[in-house]
Order: sequence, then structure tokens, then C-alpha cells
Amino acid sequence: MLNYKIKIKAFDGYILNLSVIKIMNYISKQNIKVNGPITLPTKKKIYTILRSPHVHKKSREQFKLYIHKIFLVVYNVKSNCLNKIDLPSVVKLKITKC
Repeated sequence: MLNYKIKIKAFDGYILNLSVIKIMNYISKQNIKVNGPITLPTKKKIYTILRSPHVHKKSREQFKLYIHKIFLVVYNVKSNCLNKIDLPSVVKLKITKC
């Protein structure tokens, strides 16, 4: 039995919340103790590009990309138990041992 830290990332906050609900339902069916979900600060990346490559250097366009994160700590889990969770491909799941 091991303890794991789970960090979940997604660009869309709604899909991230649905994935966390799915994970929490799976964990509750397995009778596993969990701390969380803990929301981590949202990262904002801003990309600025030129609209016109030749003459109008002051004409620029900005794009924003938000990365939402949630953190869970799971106790006394079998090693292969967490890999069976089916999540959307947009959600990135990082599992580390405590």
C-alpha cells in the first residue's frame, strides 16, 4: 500500500472539474482515503504576435492560454489502481509517490 500525489491539469476548467468528480467517485467506490481536491493557482500565458510582418510593427495581437490545476493526495492505494481511471485526452494526470 502506497501514498500518491495526483496533480491534474487542463486548459478548460469545466472539463477539469468533471474529471475530478469522476476521480473522486472512483476513489470513493474503492474505499480509499483522500485529501483534496485542492485547487492550485491558475497559470496564464500570454502570446503576442505581429499582425503584419512587414510595415506595421505596432499592430500586434495577443492570445491568452489558461492552465487550471487541482491537487489530490491519496492514501493506502495499490499501485495499479489509479491507472484504470478513464479521463478525457485533454486532461493531464501526473501521479507521484509520497
